[in-house]
Amino acid sequence: MPETEPWEYSLSVPNDVRAVTVSRRTLRLILTMHGLIGLVDVAELLATELVTNAVRHTGGPAALRVCWSAGVLRIGAWDADPGPPQPPRPLEPAVDLEEGRGMALVRACADVWGWQPSARFGSRGKYVWCELAAA
Repeated sequence: MPETEPWEYSLSVPNDVRAVTVSRRTLRLILTMHGLIGLVDVAELLATELVTNAVRHTGGPAALRVCWSAGVLRIGAWDADPGPPQPPRPLEPAVDLEEGRGMALVRACADVWGWQPSARFGSRGKYVWCELAAA
């Protein structure tokens, strides 16, 4: 059974593609320990897309943030690029595309998503987030 008390975790990650795997596995552990196993699969997909964008499209460090409050899971990624994320492309059946659909997946799978300019440890950047409500 999910906890009713709010909680929050942050994971700082280097600009390294291996950070995506570390973030995904850390998120799975957090959600499992808090009794939110029903959200793990979708949450992992969302975190993977957010952290991949943060690592792949910026030259600086990134961070994963996971919050639970009032039955809502918020997953976010901070990166060092203050510019907005690329707008979501349509999820069309073009099977030859290997990239560029991450934010479309976030839009399709999350209940709500957004972004905002944000600073972290004195570095300007942005925070891209999405939310999932517990069913």
